[in-house]
Amino acid sequence: MSAQDPAARPSLVIVGAGPRGTGLLERIAANAPELYAGSDLDIHLVDPYPPGGGRIWREEQSPLLWMNSQAQDVTMYTDETVAMAGPVREGPTLHEWAGIDGRTFAGRRRQGAYLRWVFEQAVAALPPGIHVHHHPRRAVRVDGPREGRQQVWLAGRDRPLPADVVVLALGHLDAELDPEQSALSAYAHDHGLVHLPPDFTADSDLSALAPGEPVLVRGFGLAFVDLVVLLTEGRGGRFERGEYVPSGREPVLHVGSRRGVPYHSKIGYAWEGERPPLPRFLGPAEIDGLLARPAGFDFRRDVWPLVEKELGFAHYHRLFTAHPDRTRMAWTDFEEKYAAGDGAGISALVASAVPDPADRLDLAALDRPLDGVRYSSPEEFQEGLRTYIEEDLTRRHDVAHSPDLAVFLGLLSVYGQLVRLGDIGSWWHGFFSHLASGPPGPRLRQLLALSRAGILSFVGADMTVVAEDGVFRARSATVPGSVTEARALVEARLPHPTAERTGDSLLRALYAEGAAATPEGLLAVHPGDGRILDRSGTPHPRRFALGPHTDARGSGAFTRPRTGGPAFQQNDAAARAALAFLRALSCRVAA
Repeated sequence: MSAQDPAARPSLVIVGAGPRGTGLLERIAANAPELYAGSDLDIHLVDPYPPGGGRIWREEQSPLLWMNSQAQDVTMYTDETVAMAGPVREGPTLHEWAGIDGRTFAGRRRQGAYLRWVFEQAVAALPPGIHVHHHPRRAVRVDGPREGRQQVWLAGRDRPLPADVVVLALGHLDAELDPEQSALSAYAHDHGLVHLPPDFTADSDLSALAPGEPVLVRGFGLAFVDLVVLLTEGRGGRFERGEYVPSGREPVLHVGSRRGVPYHSKIGYAWEGERPPLPRFLGPAEIDGLLARPAGFDFRRDVWPLVEKELGFAHYHRLFTAHPDRTRMAWTDFEEKYAAGDGAGISALVASAVPDPADRLDLAALDRPLDGVRYSSPEEFQEGLRTYIEEDLTRRHDVAHSPDLAVFLGLLSVYGQLVRLGDIGSWWHGFFSHLASGPPGPRLRQLLALSRAGILSFVGADMTVVAEDGVFRARSATVPGSVTEARALVEARLPHPTAERTGDSLLRALYAEGAAATPEGLLAVHPGDGRILDRSGTPHPRRFALGPHTDARGSGAFTRPRTGGPAFQQNDAAARAALAFLRALSCRVAA
């Protein structure tokens, strides 16, 4: 067969054309001149949603939904801070591309348009002979021998796509209901109630939530913020001068969660001055040491103390260098003692050197601010939590508290290091999101207005929900003895798919056929290039996976500029490995 025969041309299939698939394509375009120049290649993108934005960032969604990052903090392009073998190809941030104020929290539609443009630029940058084909379908199965061509089967298509290499860039996935959710849904069905299980809020059918009716909401993160927007402004309400003017079509939302508070507000000021020199106590050498332990490591025992010390270093470096009047010791002396100390020794050092407790970093209090806190009535708790949110907003928008921004930078540094450890459990990701990935300040001000208007009520921490006596009932130890009843329950959080419970049939089939998964249910991949591992730990030569369904999940498919971009590093490594494999394969065929 000639090289021009489509069946004989080398073929790369990327399942998922959202930001992760687009980022991979950008890295293929960047590396192809070195690794694959002068050869033909078909790249097939399989995704029922438009390339670039994919499902989550598609342009066809409510204009009311925002990003939770400022436009200046969003880029799809590499820079010299990314540790990768491929070339840097710089490009505009969202705010540079859109020509908007960098401090703007852009709508998701605009981000979708940016991602579509990045995709188009990546396609245009591919060398001659490399052609991209988009298939607006779902991939349902991958099969084929380890040492031979793969076959990718698409929904509604009789013939599979031939693939010399397959990359799964699936993004966030749906999941089958777990036993608790199944029981709640069954109870709702039997008793005429409404139960909306974990889902992508923009895709949820909210029409069953009736105006004026109480609704229990479990989850206080970004999915909850989207829910509130769609049920208030999305139903004709509006905000005027800090107050909410209802349309009369809103339900009454009663929200609680494990922490019982919303994520911390995004920081509302820019960095100025010297940055903390990170990493300091949790860098590549420390990660190498953890990975080299014959008996493995425990996150809480072995990793968390390093994380805590790193974040503390970032915090106190900023406090001592930017606000020295609030300290009692020279930074050089403090740093020397801090580096040598741990645990109780560091606590004593901080107590002696930082007189105001408000200037000391207390990660436990930041993580669980309602632990041990009790209110005598629901009304008292509403006022107490409004005060908490107001104080958080004030602090996160006051440069006098700039050590908070240093901790944010520390969190980004830590996240980039922890990616190498694989599946470290879900706690760290929740902690990171609570501190570093919260909503824009204006959204929290809207929650305050909705609380004052009686549209939103707070339930408390460690919220439990039971289905009994024909209703859902919520309780929290924050307000002892208080019970909230409703005939509707919304689980305001993303699904947590495992390889066994994922709603994606392709991934579930791979797991059933022998692909390895971690205890958390994440697909196990080689940390170097993302090749899928089998249960003996052997990488598949032709199958790769990138993204949140893997144990090499990074902090996002896009990131803020000049922060290392772990996902960009992974994309580059996978692109280079795939191109090198395809080049070697084409040389063997030619010979």
